[in-house]
Amino acid sequence: MNHPDSPQCYRTVGGDAVAELTVEKSRFIAAVGRATDEAAAAAFIADVRKRHWHATHNCSAFRVGLTVETQRSSDDGEPAGTAGKPILESLHRLGIRNAVVVVTRYFGGIKLGAGGLIRAYGAAAQAGIRAAGIVERARRLVLEIRCDYADWHRLERELRRSGRLQTPVFAAEVTTRLLVAPPDVDALRRQVADLTNGKAVARDVGYEFIEYPVTPNGSAG
Repeated sequence: MNHPDSPQCYRTVGGDAVAELTVEKSRFIAAVGRATDEAAAAAFIADVRKRHWHATHNCSAFRVGLTVETQRSSDDGEPAGTAGKPILESLHRLGIRNAVVVVTRYFGGIKLGAGGLIRAYGAAAQAGIRAAGIVERARRLVLEIRCDYADWHRLERELRRSGRLQTPVFAAEVTTRLLVAPPDVDALRRQVADLTNGKAVARDVGYEFIEYPVTPNGSAG
């Protein structure tokens, strides 16, 4: 369940993913994942560092939190501003929150210079994000509706048009839940009352987020 003060929607990565680039014989391996707070991001980074303990660098960045945002980046021994910053900028450029990226570098013997490092770390981070995919998470109010069987037959068709109807439970009465966009809640309550002559009530039971994939042109599909 989510806090009611959370934003109505935000973008994040679709899940965990890994992508690899080779630049001037150096391997850049980007690991991407979700993180809802700083502790989760730190745990993700620690896990990558453990798996790549013998790497030359494990540089990272994350953006976490919705009502209050925390962001951090680490160059992990690379020249200041050449690794963590371009990774973090990749998250900002795509509007991604609640995500963490670690780019591991295995040095290939050729120095890239500051500009080359910035481009390589940024490109690796973007490749990792593309591999993970981007989703838009939209907040929905969860309404629980209880009604008798006669009213259910009248309600079901309208409820399916109104939002994401969950599987009903048939017992002494019918109980179902509906995911509704916050601006539509009042109208739905009135509709339920009208269709059942006031016998059925839509009760708030919390909030959930639903996800839509974001297409390459940036729109939610």
